[in-house]
Amino acid sequence: MTKIGLEIHCQLTNLESKLFCTCRANYRGYEPNTNVCPICMGLPGTLPLLNQKAVEKATTIAMALNCKTPEKLAFFRKNYFYPDLPKNFQITQLNVYGPTSIGLEGKVLVDEKEIRILRIQLEEDPGRLIYEGSSEKTQITLVDYNRAGTPLVEIVTEPDFENPKQVRLFLNMLSDLLENLSVSDPELEGAIRADVNVSIQGGKRVEIKNIGSFHDLEKAIHFEITRQESLAARNIQIIQETRHWDEQRKITISARRKEEELEYRYFLEGDIPWILIDSQTLDRLKNDMPESIISKKERYISKYKIPSQVAEVLSSDKFYSDMFEQVRDETNVKDVANIITTDLMGLVDTKEKRENSKLTPQHLVELVNAIKSNKITRTAAKIALKEIVKSGKTLSDVISELDLVHVSDASELTRIIDQVLSEEIIAVEQAKTNPDTINYLIGKVMQKTKGNADPKLTLSIIQKKIQT
Repeated sequence: MTKIGLEIHCQLTNLESKLFCTCRANYRGYEPNTNVCPICMGLPGTLPLLNQKAVEKATTIAMALNCKTPEKLAFFRKNYFYPDLPKNFQITQLNVYGPTSIGLEGKVLVDEKEIRILRIQLEEDPGRLIYEGSSEKTQITLVDYNRAGTPLVEIVTEPDFENPKQVRLFLNMLSDLLENLSVSDPELEGAIRADVNVSIQGGKRVEIKNIGSFHDLEKAIHFEITRQESLAARNIQIIQETRHWDEQRKITISARRKEEELEYRYFLEGDIPWILIDSQTLDRLKNDMPESIISKKERYISKYKIPSQVAEVLSSDKFYSDMFEQVRDETNVKDVANIITTDLMGLVDTKEKRENSKLTPQHLVELVNAIKSNKITRTAAKIALKEIVKSGKTLSDVISELDLVHVSDASELTRIIDQVLSEEIIAVEQAKTNPDTINYLIGKVMQKTKGNADPKLTLSIIQKKIQT
């Protein structure tokens, strides 16, 4: 039997400042070692000042994962000596004097399996180690402390996962949840990182670190399970250790013996007083939480009669669900959902494209109304949407510039159809005995009208002319 547990580190990227000082929480884009101050560098005589918003955001995450939050929170010093930790200790949380971390005893359902959350703790992120050099002999290690002190929520699960697929589904769910709560941007580099613990029946627990992506995490778990099963088959002892994921060779390599908690010499952080969270604060945070993804999906299905698959796609991505909520009304929900999921998602499928998009909710309202009033066809609407996303021009300007006016005038359409039928004599004869050939003729009409012909009227006119 395989047991897999996760330690997920989620940066609270939407905060303005670090956990214990006023340096920017979003360190990205700064020159190395410029987003620092005496506090996050751990210089003698400095004192940490706890970021209240970080406590509230972390509590919100705990609530969303169905965790309990104790009335009293405490912080501890975790002592270890790595170059990315300027103080030589990390301020974190530990349930040593009873439950004092931000959350515990949570649970979520993944792939019809209950995954238990052991604890959620708020801590500071260490700095970044950057390796340069073409080989082990020439490799050097650089340290960038810009990240040191960034607010970090660590989510520790019980070893309830049985295979890599469940792990990937959980992480995808967690990414969507964090984005929906507006506490973190999962697409930012390093915003969500995960270490994994893997053990097979009869073997010791092995922790795998240094995994750069969810995709690599799956590969690392697959490899580690295979490695441990191979050792067990040859009666070789599986030792408790920390291993690193080698992204180039796609293997895990031994890094060091796994530390026990006692080796970190935890002790209470004397410079941060105990934090009291009363029931009124918890009620306020709960009331301020956005609608959950599950609740949103169920509402889309029950209230708006949107197909389950479309509702799931819409509800799980905050960008699209926010757009949907701003545009939809009682009369256009299905049309709006259809345009977003079938057209817009293909045009703004990356963070960079979303940031560069010139589309506004008003653009989408006008587009839906134009389709419903037969001003433009569905095909023309797709062309117009692409141009609007790129340029931000008004729909009327785009329709005029690209000649997307819906051809629904019977006399004008008849003229175009007569021209097509005169050019496609063989197809006309075949259509008299093979109705499927009519689709070919409709396609030719669409070509001449740049997709702007009314499809129903086109079919009706062609059928009448063929019969006569």
